[in-house]
Amino acid sequence: MADYLEFKNAKCKDCYKCLRECPVKAIEVKNHQARIIESRCILCGHCTLICPQNAKIVHSSLNEIKQILNSGTKVVASVAPSFLSSFGLKDFNVFKIALAKVGFFDAEETAYGAELVTQQYKALLESKQFKNFITSACPAVCRLIQAYYPKALQYLAPVDSPMIAHAKMLRKQHPDAKVIFIGPCIAKKREAIESGIIDGVLTYDDMQELFAEKNIVLDEIVDITLENKRTTACLSKVYPISHGILKSFPELPKGYDYMAVDGPDRCVDALQNIDNLENVFLEMNICKDGCVNGPCSLSVNIKGGSIKATSDVLKYYKNDIRTLAPHKYEEHNIDINKIYPRLRNGSMPPPEREIKCILAKIGKHKPEDELNCSACGYDTCRDKAWAVYNGYTDAEICLPYMRERAESLSYEIIQHSPNGIILLDSDFYIQDINDKGRELLGINDPHAEGRHAKDFFNLTDFIIAYNEKRNVMVEKMFVPSTGKYVDMAITYLKDQNMLFGILMDVSNQVNYDMEINKVKMETLKTTDEVIKKQMRVAQEIASLLGETTAETKVALLKLKKTLSDEHIEKGDK
Repeated sequence: MADYLEFKNAKCKDCYKCLRECPVKAIEVKNHQARIIESRCILCGHCTLICPQNAKIVHSSLNEIKQILNSGTKVVASVAPSFLSSFGLKDFNVFKIALAKVGFFDAEETAYGAELVTQQYKALLESKQFKNFITSACPAVCRLIQAYYPKALQYLAPVDSPMIAHAKMLRKQHPDAKVIFIGPCIAKKREAIESGIIDGVLTYDDMQELFAEKNIVLDEIVDITLENKRTTACLSKVYPISHGILKSFPELPKGYDYMAVDGPDRCVDALQNIDNLENVFLEMNICKDGCVNGPCSLSVNIKGGSIKATSDVLKYYKNDIRTLAPHKYEEHNIDINKIYPRLRNGSMPPPEREIKCILAKIGKHKPEDELNCSACGYDTCRDKAWAVYNGYTDAEICLPYMRERAESLSYEIIQHSPNGIILLDSDFYIQDINDKGRELLGINDPHAEGRHAKDFFNLTDFIIAYNEKRNVMVEKMFVPSTGKYVDMAITYLKDQNMLFGILMDVSNQVNYDMEINKVKMETLKTTDEVIKKQMRVAQEIASLLGETTAETKVALLKLKKTLSDEHIEKGDK
């Protein structure tokens, strides 16, 4: 989809919202990045509107079209009638003057191509050859039917879209000119390329950028009478709103029930049930509220949104038909018939055994295991299995499975930890404790979770950690009920407002140190006795020999001090 739409890698955050919202699941998730599956995408642009990270890029043709405008080539524009809601205008001539300032030779509303389309619809309806009738104005809807609901192709009007019909009119008027379409639709980009008669598509975003670059302020443009200004009303200027096509008929042919279906969900629902309908005319638009709410419409950022945009178009339409003479359909001798062939969406239905195998990999062995929670982006677990089979996603992307696996793994790690682990809430009630923790703290109650910790051990250090909102380290804490010595690290969990304790049994070390100290004390006692004995002997020898014992005494006292200091130092540790 590099020519139309793509994702920004750095901004994709694994939320799967685009996948959940995509009406045809034309998005794959690989290595934590979403990608558009070109063969499946209908270019409805819905993903660009709902992405919370603004991770979608609509490719612009502005630079290429600026080159055309600057080349001296005659360029004419076909402008979608939703322009006025996006640019806050009341008269097309203001927009036409602005287009002339940026280099367009001529411009006309696409609505005049829509007139031809409505005329053709009327003739087909009056022929009574259709059990049901689906409008062909929306290229995303046409693509949806071609790729996913081929049974509905028999009901799809074999008529060009207003954009194509108008382009054919403009080429007849200006055979030597380039034709550029201006509108709010991404799907028009692909339709234009496939048509071969439109030289480029500019979105309203593109036009806003172009006007800013040329310092053109629409509000400062004064409407003037133009030589080719239309002097008749055009009913098809109401095409871009819901029920707009219906309103474009001077009189609806009898024999059909007429209704408008807009929005991806409603379009899919209608197509799934189309064979159960009879004598129904469906004005179908992939964008909710119609083209005024297109993915590249500026009205989505305007106060009042699509409701205000719809109101603006209606006022424009009503003023047109109120102040201008009714337009009589003209004979243009332009062929706007079109055949819509079936398109392949590039996916294969997996055999039932493969579906069961994929489901089993994520712990779904029985029908009741299939929760169909849609957290992965797919409506059902079986839809997810289909996507895995076609390589569009990884089997492990399943929230219940990942949660169960994580909980199971964390439980096993905690329970088999060589250290005691205890979790207290802000009121010092035990939320969780492993078997080692029970052993070290002498907690024999198998239902200790939910009880207050003061029932089992001294909470002083936990209270300090909580009140001061800091971590506390306790060394060689003696537990009377078990006779054990424990090192305890207490961590305050700020985000959870809880206390997490890790307890390490240091009884063996403490007991060893105590034994060593006992030996040293006994050695010290023996040394003291030896010193005293040696002093008596030395004094006796000195008295006999007349020699001083000062040096001997000093040496022996140094030895005693050394042993005593070592004992004190070890005891502190």
